Amino acid sequence: MAFVTRHFIRSMASSSTASAKKIVVKHVTVIGGGLMGSGIAQVAAATGHTVVLVDQTENILAKSKKGIEESLRRVAKKKFAEDLKAGDEFMAKTLSNISTSTDAASVVHSVDLVVEAIVEKLEVKNELFKRLDKFAAEHTIFASNTSSLQITSLANATTRQDRFAGLHFFNPVPIMKLVEVIKTPMTSQKTFESLMDFSKTLGKQPISCKDTPGFIVNHLLLPYLMEAIRLYERGHASKEDIDTGMKLGAGYPMGPFELLDFVGLDTVKFIINGEASTSMHDCSLPNKEPYDCVSGGSNPIGGSASEALALGRRKAGRSDLCRN
Repeated sequence: MAFVTRHFIRSMASSSTASAKKIVVKHVTVIGGGLMGSGIAQVAAATGHTVVLVDQTENILAKSKKGIEESLRRVAKKKFAEDLKAGDEFMAKTLSNISTSTDAASVVHSVDLVVEAIVEKLEVKNELFKRLDKFAAEHTIFASNTSSLQITSLANATTRQDRFAGLHFFNPVPIMKLVEVIKTPMTSQKTFESLMDFSKTLGKQPISCKDTPGFIVNHLLLPYLMEAIRLYERGHASKEDIDTGMKLGAGYPMGPFELLDFVGLDTVKFIINGEASTSMHDCSLPNKEPYDCVSGGSNPIGGSASEALALGRRKAGRSDLCRN
């Protein structure tokens, strides 16, 4: 009994020490080589962090590295238009900061931060976090890029709830300046401050939000998108006129249907499901089925469409953008 008590006290003291000392993030592991994960890896590497990008196969990782190289080439061309040599050096330095792996457990033992950017399924994310929790260092912070799931539900899969938070980037990551830092009731202030500081080192503008469905941006954006669909399906206006109205009348860079198409309709559906279960918003799906809302064909936000091709240009092969 005495041994158990001493072990418990040491464990609590170790955890307290880890949470009391603010971590300066230098070494990052990004889980998920899709669009968001690759973008996060790119901006972290470009700002001097060492990054390990993880996905299931070497083929996926090869595509991820190719996408990062193409993106960096565009950045270098714009940023170093007058100095091509400096642009080449920037690309080479950034790429040298990125390595890849298909074994997540082997590359989290000494990093400061693990950022998860995989499929929006709670059970899949929880299985990942539960496994990595056994291998990660005591000080390592875990963060999820989820746009639709409760951070608390993810943190509860680990023993490091005080070192767990949301870190929600926006697409495309190298361009969009905003990052939402989500603090749960269990997230320590030091963890929160570490993630705010990390976001700033990436050249981003971090904002904070409690663990509420959709956080700030998606919580406000979702009703707007849903009402645009309802307006169209009632026959009150065409998709084109709704988009034009919001761009020219409200000054939005994209209309709601263009945005739905760009984000990916499966991602929007995940956000709807998350909001509908815990929010007072009217997040019910539009009624028209089938309807030609964004991609054409069967209901692009209803359940069957997420298994079909009507997922928007980002997910349906009409662009070179890969999965979330």
